[in-house]
Amino acid sequence: MNDAPAQTDGDWRMERLIDKLPTRIGSTVRYVRQPSARYLRVPVGVALTFGGLVGFLPVAGFWMLPLGLAVLADDVPPLRSVRSRMLDWVERKRPHWLEKR
Repeated sequence: MNDAPAQTDGDWRMERLIDKLPTRIGSTVRYVRQPSARYLRVPVGVALTFGGLVGFLPVAGFWMLPLGLAVLADDVPPLRSVRSRMLDWVERKRPHWLEKR
């Protein structure tokens, strides 16, 4: 089994979105997306997804759900198509999110 996340056409879109994050958060997201960080990426993705499901609580937020699914998509093949559709939506409806900084 290959430990590397699938390289898809959406990778440039993910990189552009990561570029929009504050430097410290962006570098953390890039680290978690590295193939060698798989054992960190899966628990982080599950925790973010769970946090999104309990987004009504003060500490968590609904924003965590799509982020958790996007992180998990590197390792869960069925979620790759969901992430791709999310990125397609961003490209169509919010193209300014993908502009270079």
